[in-house]
Amino acid sequence: MTKTGAAAFEPYARVATDHLVADLMRRCARDRDVLALVAHDRGWDAPHRLFAAVDWLVETGRADPYRSAGDPWAAFRSICLAEGDWIRDFMRTHPVQTNEVQRCFALLPIFLTLARGTRQPLDLVELGASAGLNLLWDRYRYRYRSGTWGPAGSDLELSGEERGAVPAALLAGAVTVRGRMGVDLRPLDVRNEDDVRLLRIFSASHRHARLMAAVEMARTDPPTIVRGDYLQVLPELLADRPADGLTVVFQTLSTVYLSDAERARLKTILDRAGSAGPLAYVGTPSPEEHGQQGGDYPIELITWPGREHRFVARMENHGEWIDWLG
Repeated sequence: MTKTGAAAFEPYARVATDHLVADLMRRCARDRDVLALVAHDRGWDAPHRLFAAVDWLVETGRADPYRSAGDPWAAFRSICLAEGDWIRDFMRTHPVQTNEVQRCFALLPIFLTLARGTRQPLDLVELGASAGLNLLWDRYRYRYRSGTWGPAGSDLELSGEERGAVPAALLAGAVTVRGRMGVDLRPLDVRNEDDVRLLRIFSASHRHARLMAAVEMARTDPPTIVRGDYLQVLPELLADRPADGLTVVFQTLSTVYLSDAERARLKTILDRAGSAGPLAYVGTPSPEEHGQQGGDYPIELITWPGREHRFVARMENHGEWIDWLG
């Protein structure tokens, strides 16, 4: 089997916090009929999209819930075999959409660092923004060991494990977000119920409450998301950026879907824009770039002029813990 066949399921099974999902992933890897559904899918994320397709069928009433069945594997497999053509079509037309707002728990200290350094408003550009929930990070409340940050009346509070503490002095800082712009190949609209369903089925069940709280907040004033390939859209966005603030381009786990050549192209776009004026980039390098093995990612910060590069934190891939390096 290729890596997009049986072997593709093991990495997902290894990191799954849901024991049932981990067991089903391993059973999928040993079942020829289920593997046939992903045999011609070259994406390494095919298992994730396969499970999302089955969950969509369950949520929309086209299939019986497999989780509550007496034999969950038999029920899951039955759905796969009965709806194989539909599942293949779903997998072909729906990329992974994991708009995980918990990652803002790791991003906030970096944004505060930039705001303190520039003392100017921030104009945000998120790459692979999905529904744009992470563009609204300043509307959420945060709790760290040394203090809190954000509006006290926020409907969403984010907290997590700190392996390296975020300093209280940083949390005392203020920030003004002036602009918010996202770019995505298939942006989702939080006012569309099918789009919200997609967000939910691509997210683990124990994260649904957090996700839906962010969705409800976004519905009152959603950010603008541009449809397109950000490698094509970004140069024009940066060429038109305001000169009286700091434009911050950021992404979390978006570049894992790019080839080496595409990642090099992104760096070239940023360097060219940075040579023309102040710019900041916050991002998680791909596993190939930093040798990630255990589900944790470094977060890099690059600022122009001067192209100063540093790793400022590490985070669990969903943002459940942060190791603040400063």
